[in-house]
Amino acid sequence: MNSILFKYMTTYTSLSEEEQQEISDSILIKEYKKGSLLVRQGDVSSKCYFVLKGCVRQYSIDESGREITSNFYTEEQAIATFNHHKQDQSSKYDFVCTEDCILVVGDLDTEKRMYKKYNQLEAMTRKMMEISFSEVQDEFASFINSTPEERYKALMMKRPHLLDRVPQHQLASYLGITPESFSRIKKRMQRNRT
Repeated sequence: MNSILFKYMTTYTSLSEEEQQEISDSILIKEYKKGSLLVRQGDVSSKCYFVLKGCVRQYSIDESGREITSNFYTEEQAIATFNHHKQDQSSKYDFVCTEDCILVVGDLDTEKRMYKKYNQLEAMTRKMMEISFSEVQDEFASFINSTPEERYKALMMKRPHLLDRVPQHQLASYLGITPESFSRIKKRMQRNRT
């Protein structure tokens, strides 16, 4: 698992192998069982995560009690739950492991200490966040301007592995459609492929 961390440090920093090893040794890597709740909607979290293995679902519960899935985080994706820049610092989302997961676990205090000691880490984190933010912006713009069928096609192109890893009703929520519509679109797409 450390090889993933070394890949990012090698790509985005000029830290020596010794410095990379020191950083790797000081990072908390934790295993979580499927169903583990990382953050509860309404809680104030000081943790952030990086997925080494597994899948984490981000969702909120609306006033009627309905779960609305807004994202899935899989291998090599960061989950930033810091809301300390807002007046209301509570999380708007639940984050739950949909599979057994291995995650890098960070917190604000450790992050600040690491940045002070290894200033290239801050630049690496910023670069990774910029890339992630750009992807989210593109996905959001595409989502707004697309039909449910186009959203399904985009999911199949960009994240087909989710179909085998996530329950269909959660994928439907993620795409902003009902499970029944999701099922119809899926069947229609399979028919068109044959």
